[in-house]
Amino acid sequence: MRFVSVRNMARWIGEQGPERIIAALVDDLEDDFLRWPEFAKSPRLAAHSPLGVIELMPVHDPEHYAFKYVNGHPGNPTRGLQTVTAFGVLADVASGYPVFVSEMTLLTALRTAAVSGLAARHLAPPGASRAAFIGAGSQSEFQALALRSVTGIDVVRVFDVDRLASEKFARNLAPLGFQVNVCSSAAEAVCDADIITTCTADKANAVVLDDAAVGPGVLINAIGGDCPGKTELDPRTVQRARVVVEFEPQTRIEGEIQNLASDFPVTELWTLLDRRGVARARPHEVVVFDSVGFAVEDFTALRYVSRAVWGTPFEEDIDLVAEPDDPRDLFGMVPAPVPAR
Repeated sequence: MRFVSVRNMARWIGEQGPERIIAALVDDLEDDFLRWPEFAKSPRLAAHSPLGVIELMPVHDPEHYAFKYVNGHPGNPTRGLQTVTAFGVLADVASGYPVFVSEMTLLTALRTAAVSGLAARHLAPPGASRAAFIGAGSQSEFQALALRSVTGIDVVRVFDVDRLASEKFARNLAPLGFQVNVCSSAAEAVCDADIITTCTADKANAVVLDDAAVGPGVLINAIGGDCPGKTELDPRTVQRARVVVEFEPQTRIEGEIQNLASDFPVTELWTLLDRRGVARARPHEVVVFDSVGFAVEDFTALRYVSRAVWGTPFEEDIDLVAEPDDPRDLFGMVPAPVPAR
């Protein structure tokens, strides 16, 4: 079976450039979202604990089945561990054989950024030129690259309760041509912003941005790690905004809308993609992209990487699936046992 390790994923991203990959993923995501009804979809399967969550995210179309294993443990960095880790599998529906396995910790960061880029392509206010980031954790640099790939914005403001995280964000992006202004408050960061990205990780019903700071016409990409009991936005902002989601049944469980009435209106992103340039109902409406991540996005990312690394040094073969010479003789693969005495 074909396999991409963490080491090879990092090497491949370095060779191709993350912004180039993200831009390509935005296009592939749009293609797959436009055929949304072809996918068999369900909310992810979650195992929650007081410290975090472990999830399986399955999806398939008539040809391929994919799933991702992913965790979200906000306290992990205090123990020297990543908040999120993941791997994914792509399988052939006709045979049931898994055909491709990949690390997805790095890949998830790329695909999450690409989803934000896809939302910005269709939902950002016309002529958007100012971006702000609330939270400067492991997703933030990828998010900045996605926005630039779609809008061209390369001057951004950032606020994180940990100033060292903001400085890390600025330090990583400066060599890539960004001008990053580190701010002392969320309100300062979002002043006059056209696009606001919230990417915090605390597992709590938090308010990282007061409603009064959100001006007319703003797009908010709310992409922070999501689970039941975890929100980022002021409920007043969500209630007055047009809310766009990936897959409504999943977002009702763990998105910004989890605490709102079950009939609170939302729009699934895929329904807007054939209306490029007119996806906004009104120029001055606030739009919240309540992104929690969905399995179709992982499906897209796995297929993209599978094609991109085919026949390159960035993939290797692993011996994962038993293939006896006679498919009916699995026992024949076992070395002859020593007879019992």
